[in-house]
Amino acid sequence: MRKLWTIMLLTALTACSGSSGGAVLPTSAVDGAPAPGEPKDVATGLAVPWAIAFLPGGDALVTERDSARLLRVSQAGRVTELGKIEGVRPDGEGGLMGVAVKDQQIFLYFTAEEDNRIVRYPFDGNRLGDQEILVKSIPKGGIHNGGRLEFGPDGYLYATTGETGEGDLSQERDSLGGKILRMTVDGTPAPGNPFGTLVYSYGHRNVQGLAWDDQGRLYASEFGANTWDEVNLIKPGSNYGWPEVEGRGDDRRFVNPILTWTTGEASPSGMAYANGSLWVGALRGTRLWQVPLAEDGSAGKPVAHFTDRYGRIRAVTATPVGTALWVGTSNKDGRGSPREGDDRLFSVPAAQ
Repeated sequence: MRKLWTIMLLTALTACSGSSGGAVLPTSAVDGAPAPGEPKDVATGLAVPWAIAFLPGGDALVTERDSARLLRVSQAGRVTELGKIEGVRPDGEGGLMGVAVKDQQIFLYFTAEEDNRIVRYPFDGNRLGDQEILVKSIPKGGIHNGGRLEFGPDGYLYATTGETGEGDLSQERDSLGGKILRMTVDGTPAPGNPFGTLVYSYGHRNVQGLAWDDQGRLYASEFGANTWDEVNLIKPGSNYGWPEVEGRGDDRRFVNPILTWTTGEASPSGMAYANGSLWVGALRGTRLWQVPLAEDGSAGKPVAHFTDRYGRIRAVTATPVGTALWVGTSNKDGRGSPREGDDRLFSVPAAQ
């Protein structure tokens, strides 16, 4: 096993050292980050699992993008359907996407007939109550619908939105497209938001991953267009440059990413933080990226795990105690090649 990880590490570092142009070379490399353990299947036979959120008892909620099913998956891998979510209209990259849990309430992000929206359901531990719409009129499109939902350490709900292929929306602060949003559990702007609206940061193309490190810093994974995918350190009110900049622009108006990959290496989606590293699922790159973080929040040398072993990886969530990751494939999304057992959830010890 040690020999295998050594080969994988050298392969990943070789790929990174050949980057140029918009690539961000780590400013404080973190070497020797512990590799993950051997993965183990949790559930198979799913269809485009998009997001994973854990319930207090240890079971997980899983969304299926195209079927609009909300699933409950036990630690032993038992899958039960809580229901098909009312109002979901799957279309292209849209459908039932993000899920988050707080105080016997389930929050979902989905594509509806005319828009993307965020809704809330009361949940008694077994059954969903009635749907309540919190945010609507988020732009929708065949591509770039964003869709991630996560509660931050401040207790507020964060949501990512895409610019639906209309890049100018990202720079329009009064549009909800191409943004990271921050809100209360009732869908109102969270106190301290930089513009007094739902908008927390802007200039994004299509963020699909959010994670906080153990110092409370927020990171986001973002799809590039043709050249550079990104991991960004998010600051409230900051502009991340799309569509003026892809990757590193060194333009004082915009924030540079802390890390870039070529689009063939990544197309980054779900992201989690555990054991000192960000863990980022790669769709086109068909691997799980580990990004060690330095004390100042800068990125060390990224390491690729499980390259081509599982195909497209979209969902990545840390277990509540942070010792393992649950990871979901996306090989049935129309862009992958389904394998026996797809789509699947598997668990990975976050370090060994």
